[in-house]
Amino acid sequence: MESVNKHAANLLKLEQALSPIIPLLREIGELFVKAGFEISLVGGPVRDALLGSTVKDLDFTTNARAEDIQRVLKPWADNIWDVGIKFGTVGAKKGEAELEITTYRSEVYDPTSRKPEVNFGDSLIEDLTRRDFTINAIALTLPDFKIIDAHNGVDDLINRKLVAPIDPEILFSEDPLRMMRAARFISKLDLTVDPSILLAVEKLKNRLEVVSKERISDEFSKLLLLDSPRQGLEFLVKTKLADQFLPELPALQLEVDEHHRHKDVYHHSLIVLEQAIALEKSHQPQLAPDLVLRLAALLHDIGKPRTRKFEAEGRVSFHHHEVVGARMSKKRLHELRFSNEIISDVAKLVELHLRFHGYGSGQWTDSAVRRYVRDAGELLTRLHKLTRADSTTRNQRKADELQKNYDQLEKRIDELSQAEELASIRPDLNGQEIMQILDLPAGPLIGKAYDFLLELRLDGGPLTKDEAKAQLVTWWQNQQS
Repeated sequence: MESVNKHAANLLKLEQALSPIIPLLREIGELFVKAGFEISLVGGPVRDALLGSTVKDLDFTTNARAEDIQRVLKPWADNIWDVGIKFGTVGAKKGEAELEITTYRSEVYDPTSRKPEVNFGDSLIEDLTRRDFTINAIALTLPDFKIIDAHNGVDDLINRKLVAPIDPEILFSEDPLRMMRAARFISKLDLTVDPSILLAVEKLKNRLEVVSKERISDEFSKLLLLDSPRQGLEFLVKTKLADQFLPELPALQLEVDEHHRHKDVYHHSLIVLEQAIALEKSHQPQLAPDLVLRLAALLHDIGKPRTRKFEAEGRVSFHHHEVVGARMSKKRLHELRFSNEIISDVAKLVELHLRFHGYGSGQWTDSAVRRYVRDAGELLTRLHKLTRADSTTRNQRKADELQKNYDQLEKRIDELSQAEELASIRPDLNGQEIMQILDLPAGPLIGKAYDFLLELRLDGGPLTKDEAKAQLVTWWQNQQS
């Protein structure tokens, strides 16, 4: 009787969360049943509905093959696409709803292949058994709305546990990317990891090498873009899975002995990431979840292990770690197949993250402010947030002083921006004007003259055309002598 009541309660919760789309679900179910097939809502939508969350993605599983799915949907859907048809997946749009319907299947990797081999099946239970975790192995049959939970996924969801429906070594051998998906679900749903999963990941971590870099970086990006990715990152480091694709992260766990004390760089970096995420919204202007800022926050100190030097009296230095870190970030993100734009932006932020501290607590000159803005360029907002996030001192007085000094810098940037259009700093004469004044064709000398005028602009602010011309002529005469 207890299990019946429990099932009824879960079904009621599901129906409440799914109420806006129940007519659509019933319609889809009746379409497939009428055509002689089974169909169920499965995985993420069911999991999220059980948690009371809004359901965005609509994923279905069926015993119909791809060509049958297309045939059933064609007279009903507004649009159909077959981008995943070789994996048994057909996409469709009906009104505002987008759905993906996939034939029962299991994915298996050949030991030497980067691409999964897809085997289709005829059993819903078998399909659920081959899913990654029990919380994703729950189905809602349609159109009768029955919960199918052969692996106690509902209980694991309620108890916040990450458990595999079968031996995790089998699941992770079949698709090693599931090990990284584990990290994402741990963070997304605040889950405790079953010990068998930890052991399996530690044992099979090297299997990740058969997965393409693009799939790895995509999964890692999804983790970083969560509200709180720290637990997942700690899982990746603890199991040594991070060693396989981002060894610079665990390398931040520098040993600290009683004679050479310094900050725990690994934990510092995780805190900086958390603080950067908070500043996306709390510090104006607001940003949407920002992959560039989050990557820069996580990687900003990866140059420290290579630049660590023990000094006199137990001091530790990391000279030029920002420059080294920028190069390391660029190399690692390139290997992970991130876009050139993301690689360039992250590397630049890593290189600039100490620039503010180089000026100390004194009053910034207008020249220094201009150069700060010029060097940051379009990354200035992100640099503001990264620099603020990089303060993890427990000394409240020192922390308050750092934030106050940065407030003053931002205020001065705003003041100068209004007066001088800092966002687009350029010389007071353009290239054509320089060529006319010096009576020279385009070439390296015009470039040198342009750079000279730009330095004048940065040092002293805007000049009139006549003032700039006089400075240029004097410079050119000196070049001739």
